Amino acid sequence: MPTPVAREVLGWWLVTRVALFVLSVSAPLMFNRGSDYPNVWKAWLQWDVWHLKAVAEFGYNHGEPSGAPLAAFFPGFPVLVRLVSYTGIGYVAAGIVVSAVASAVAGVYLARLAQYEFPELKGIGPNAAMVWYGAPVGVFLAAGYTEALFCAFAFPAWLAARQGRWARAAVFVALASTVRVSGLFLIFALLVEFVTSKKRDWLSLPWLALPVVPVLGFMAYLKQIHGSWFAWQDAQEKGWAREFTWPWISLMHTFEAASKGHFPADRSDWTWMFRAELVTLFIGLVLLAWLFWRRSWGEAAWVAATIGAFCTSFWIYSLTRATLLMWPLWIGLAVLARRRPWIGRLYLAVAIPLAAIWAAGFFTGRWSG
Repeated sequence: MPTPVAREVLGWWLVTRVALFVLSVSAPLMFNRGSDYPNVWKAWLQWDVWHLKAVAEFGYNHGEPSGAPLAAFFPGFPVLVRLVSYTGIGYVAAGIVVSAVASAVAGVYLARLAQYEFPELKGIGPNAAMVWYGAPVGVFLAAGYTEALFCAFAFPAWLAARQGRWARAAVFVALASTVRVSGLFLIFALLVEFVTSKKRDWLSLPWLALPVVPVLGFMAYLKQIHGSWFAWQDAQEKGWAREFTWPWISLMHTFEAASKGHFPADRSDWTWMFRAELVTLFIGLVLLAWLFWRRSWGEAAWVAATIGAFCTSFWIYSLTRATLLMWPLWIGLAVLARRRPWIGRLYLAVAIPLAAIWAAGFFTGRWSG
């Protein structure tokens, strides 16, 4: 039977899933400018969902059926989508199911992690999960994206690491490494946590090599298909301009993209998304400073590596979405809301309308990070 904490978390999960479903139906109808009645089910088939669906359907050796190099996407999520699609519900619905289950699991473990880190704050676990589910970019925890599945592995991995259960942590980090390139940053963070932890056990050190295995396996597979160990990075550069750029140049490009008039008038959503990226970067740096102040070295390594990766591309984008992976952010917000209730009310006043706007933007095909 689920614990009281798990039941409360799953209650928040259910409420937010219902809200997103309502938005997925209503947004395409409300913002429909065509003469035909829109197919609201297609509202879920946007942006990266096309590419992840193509990987699940065709694999990596059938060109670019979705119009982008598919080697950029790690196989963990598409494999599960393909397995679920055998039930006959289709690839898009399968992706929604995978994300639904994964976000439920991740929310429960986020609550457990928050309660472990702050045992003096009773009920902080469900609050952290509620803050996470209600994030402005929370739509990506429901759509067929990789964030929910990655978190379903990363959150229990970090809880295990904080408890000194290194073998268990390594197994979960290995699973996370099959889902996103962010797994490389999680491997780095786990090593830092091990070295700085008072609960380190040197006999468990060999386990920390396990997460590298799926990464090397995927790279070897791409080498066989595309002739390059780093075909995934080549694909990122080709499809998403993620070639290495000095951070100050990347920041300059991002400021330019966030300026009025940089994009055509009918792409004002691009301008606003780049502005959101700059706000997110500021929040991330504040979070990083807080983690250094707390001497949370492993978590600081995770956040720093994540931010650093986004700040060394041509310009900074999708960092907004990556905040969903930063569990210290959501736990920290929950702690602030508990200690300063007005901050919690302010967060909800800002996050709820932003979450609705972000979801409506996603469901109507606008760029939403």
